[in-house]
Amino acid sequence: MSFVMPVLNERAYLEHAVASVLAQDVDGPAELVLALGPSTDGTTELAQRLAAADPRIRLVDNPAAHIPVGLNAAIRASRYATIVRVDAHSELSPGYAARALQTLERSGAANVGGVMHAEGRSPFQKAVARLYNSPVGLGGGAYHGGTQEGEAESAYLGVMRRAVLDEVGLFDESIRRGEDWELNLRIRQAGHRVWFDPDLSVTYWPRESWLRLARQFRATGAWRGELVRRFGRRNGIRYFAPPILLLVVVLALVVGILQLAGVLSGPASLIASLLVYTPLALYVLLVVGVALAPGGGGLRQRLWTLAVLPTMHLSWGLGFLGGVLRGARDTVDASRLGTRNTPLP
Repeated sequence: MSFVMPVLNERAYLEHAVASVLAQDVDGPAELVLALGPSTDGTTELAQRLAAADPRIRLVDNPAAHIPVGLNAAIRASRYATIVRVDAHSELSPGYAARALQTLERSGAANVGGVMHAEGRSPFQKAVARLYNSPVGLGGGAYHGGTQEGEAESAYLGVMRRAVLDEVGLFDESIRRGEDWELNLRIRQAGHRVWFDPDLSVTYWPRESWLRLARQFRATGAWRGELVRRFGRRNGIRYFAPPILLLVVVLALVVGILQLAGVLSGPASLIASLLVYTPLALYVLLVVGVALAPGGGGLRQRLWTLAVLPTMHLSWGLGFLGGVLRGARDTVDASRLGTRNTPLP
């Protein structure tokens, strides 16, 4: 079994992620292939120390820093028939790999995934994690809390048959976010099944600051817009909710300015107010309701929820509209790159 992990500026998380992989109890040989991007925080040096301490860890270079490029480099360097994708910002639950192998055999699927269970340390990260685990935050995909096992559109991370990956052509390196969805689309188009098993669980640690979260979601939205350009209706309807929200916000601002300027008044003003302010008021009530709901944590976490939920939706919606209108182009997830939002060399 070959675990593959793209890594970029993950010093705070890498050691725990690697430990969760090496602790997996599987029959037969196993390896972990790390695809190292040009980190600036000491991640590369840490990875080299970990590899020197355990022969199961192997290193390959990913100078482009893009996730699908790194994944493909690690897969090509791997030696075994089952590929397990792992994220450096995540930790596998005990027994994950053994359970996934059993599910692969039982289901006959080409790719198996489970639940992404987000967790946090600070009040901000806990607020983000709670929204990741909620259908209100990320739209209700099966891997955000589904309980029914069965065929799925995509799989979080994924435990994949190497033969099928070779058949469909690995990850598309022209897609920098959403590459897993596109790969699973090709797997299903080739006549294979993608399978969701809720008993598989992966701990995911979200971004640690508001700015990094906004950058991450804008980039993710841009690439979903690119996927809509490429694949149209194959994208689920839930992806269109955030851009619609953003358009409502913009329209409400325009209506408000026209009303203040006296350009819009009388019955027309009333109708416009009902059409744009009502859905916006309902959304505000939704955000407040989520923040005040049981399980929302302490006061600081609840206050962060009021900021985080609109940030996730509006940043994603902004990226999506840009991706649909002009394509994602060179948009990268700059949430781990300081202030950069340009392609890496």
